[in-house]
Amino acid sequence: MFTGVVETLAPVLSFTATRLVIERPKTFDDIQIGSSIAVSGVCLTVVALDQRSLSFDVIPESFDRSHFGSLKPGDQVNLERAMRADSRLEGHIVQGHVEGIGEILSRERTAKGEILTVLIPLELQSSVISKGSIALDGVSLTVMSVKDGACSVALIPLTIETTTLGLKKKGDFLTIETDILARYAHQ
Repeated sequence: MFTGVVETLAPVLSFTATRLVIERPKTFDDIQIGSSIAVSGVCLTVVALDQRSLSFDVIPESFDRSHFGSLKPGDQVNLERAMRADSRLEGHIVQGHVEGIGEILSRERTAKGEILTVLIPLELQSSVISKGSIALDGVSLTVMSVKDGACSVALIPLTIETTTLGLKKKGDFLTIETDILARYAHQ
């Protein structure tokens, strides 16, 4: 389980049809084979590591429900280690079980940050509710509003500066995980 509070960014070193290799952040000194890490919102298991890199096997389901197919060396990804049971729950409950891909429809600057509007796939729309949570590329956010199959979220300057959401533009794609409570209420 994760919180959606991104710890750091890391560049992709290589990516094949089945293996993702990213640069290992210096702060990730407690990682071992078998550790779970949310990579841009997708829960992946470390299958190999060294001082410089972390490697993950990626299955077709992860490709189908994420924007991983467009990743290339040098692209930045959001990283979050699995939540510890003895720590504070910041953010929201995020499983790392991404459900689909959304497209950025607009970015609107405000006095205190930005409003990001994302088109939500039809099959996920019933689980996206105003004031509920959503994880976009693994970043836990509160839904401001839902209208015409899209949701809007506010990005504070810290989120813009420390996550890949600050690098994304209109037309880019994001992984989506809807609010687990809303998801179960609609099942």
